[in-house]
Amino acid sequence: MIPPTLTTARLTLSPPQASDFQDSAAMWGDPMVTRFIGGRTSTLEESWQRLLRARGLWAVLGYGYWAARETATGRYVGEIGFADFHRGIEPSIDGVPEMGWALASWAHGRGFATEAIAGALSWAKGQWGDAPVVCIIDPDNAPSLKLAYKMGFLEVARTTYREAPTVLLQRG
Repeated sequence: MIPPTLTTARLTLSPPQASDFQDSAAMWGDPMVTRFIGGRTSTLEESWQRLLRARGLWAVLGYGYWAARETATGRYVGEIGFADFHRGIEPSIDGVPEMGWALASWAHGRGFATEAIAGALSWAKGQWGDAPVVCIIDPDNAPSLKLAYKMGFLEVARTTYREAPTVLLQRG
């Protein structure tokens, strides 16, 4: 599948490109971004692998992640999308599109996540109708939980992922 490009009022969501690497690596190297996503910054190698994985999901699953940029300036906002990572958590979410988002710290609190998630969910509805979509969030990440609830996700379980408490939410 050729990954689509989505546009919202202020953002362009495009399939990840090699040219996104420096911006993506800077975001994943920021402790403000990773505080609730694994709890540690990523190395350049891990960031490169993440970019390759984000793009490769499209070829394997027909869905994946987008790199989000502010349309007016081209500034890197973050990464939004869907995956099936076979995480091995209970209850199992294998085979269910899992939504995820991470934004550069400069973009926090500006409504970009709401806008990008709404655009991605609109695309998902066109692909899968009302089929469920899940997400997992660190229970201490109050802003991300608030956003998930705002976007129609509901908590379905408290579980553990990589030995850390995790909230599993579902939409649809």
